[in-house]
Amino acid sequence: MQLTTLNAVSPIDGRYRSKTESLADFFSEEALIKYRVRIEIEYFIALCKVPLPQLKDFDTSLFEDLKAIYGNFTAIDAAAIKEIEKTTNHDVKAVEYFIKEKFDALGIEKYKEFIHFGLTSQDINNTAIPLSIKEALEKTYLPLYEDIVTKLRSLAQDWKDVSMLARTHGQPASPTRLGKEIEVFIARLNEQFSGLKNIPIAAKFGGATGNYNAHKVAYPTVDWKKFGTEFVEGCLQLRHSFPTTQIEHYDHMASLFDALKRINTIIIDFNRDMWTYISMDYFKQKIKKGEVGSSAMPHKVNPIDFENSEGNLGIANAIFEHLSAKLPISRLQRDLTDSTVLRNVGVPFGHTLIAFQSTLKGLNKLLLNSAKFEEDLENNWAVVAEAIQTILRREGYANPYEALKGLTRTNEKINKQSIAAFIETLEVSDEVKTELKAITPANYTGI
Repeated sequence: MQLTTLNAVSPIDGRYRSKTESLADFFSEEALIKYRVRIEIEYFIALCKVPLPQLKDFDTSLFEDLKAIYGNFTAIDAAAIKEIEKTTNHDVKAVEYFIKEKFDALGIEKYKEFIHFGLTSQDINNTAIPLSIKEALEKTYLPLYEDIVTKLRSLAQDWKDVSMLARTHGQPASPTRLGKEIEVFIARLNEQFSGLKNIPIAAKFGGATGNYNAHKVAYPTVDWKKFGTEFVEGCLQLRHSFPTTQIEHYDHMASLFDALKRINTIIIDFNRDMWTYISMDYFKQKIKKGEVGSSAMPHKVNPIDFENSEGNLGIANAIFEHLSAKLPISRLQRDLTDSTVLRNVGVPFGHTLIAFQSTLKGLNKLLLNSAKFEEDLENNWAVVAEAIQTILRREGYANPYEALKGLTRTNEKINKQSIAAFIETLEVSDEVKTELKAITPANYTGI
């Protein structure tokens, strides 16, 4: 059976393929193989630049030909490596043999034993995978994240003067402004994204058990720790973890996944608020000709985009949580559990991208229902009781909280007239009464 979007098991590669296909360049099997080839080639070039004695005469003009091996990497190349793997039963060794064949083709076969020299497979995997995560964040995640924040900033500005009845515990509370409520989420996202940017994308590079044993025994005068750091941080632009065991300790990667999870949680919270505002009729939704909201109820226009986003972010967070909890744990100098788990790194990224796009789609469909905002405020004059009792406190009025509690904590309707009548009973100056009567649910919105 040929894999298509209709028979793919995962919705990331099936139903939602159009939303996630950009991730294939970073997290597919082909992409991982390409990253491995890239690391091996760049490592060989770095050895030439030391230079090791046996590489002193290597023609540096061939560096570009070597870089072209991964720069022009194709699906045919990936398939060739998978064919080699059928014999080696080892994915990284298959990459080494593939590159050796390329060296033969370039006529530089005498240097090919310096491919993968002194390394273990985790020196390749623990640089390739962090590099793929770094570049996926930069090229796929960040643009969508910035689109969401930019859209929220635009809406916060558009709605900065829209007075809105707040609700705490689901009950009417001191009024706020819609723009300010959007600003809350912008501030939360900015805080977490600031932390995310400061988390290093770290990589292990140090031989079979992290000590450069093979490197040191072959070339004892070379400062291999310095070499490794310069290679990882200079060439690959990653943080060099040292000391390590055979594998990266993944503590920084766990921090990264936790940070991504917190950003997702904030957007889940936002999605639920927007869903609720739609259910309260604060927003209508743009209607697209030909679409249906229910197979049975023709009138429905459901907030499906916010629901879709919430569901996908939940799945993403569950996987991010497992990755961050599992990866830093490995028996002794290493076990293999990290290998199979890391193959799923693209999955939470996929669900996150689906979610971000759904949130944006939902936001672009919103139509402000100003009349409903005004109606809710007008129907809840009791919320100005806080303002009145606070001014009475300022004036030294006896027991103002209790006086307002007696007025408002009933099941009777409180409106503009009943508030005004109550103010007239207060033993305060006419100037204060005028001040109190000027307060309305629509203008009592604070800073």
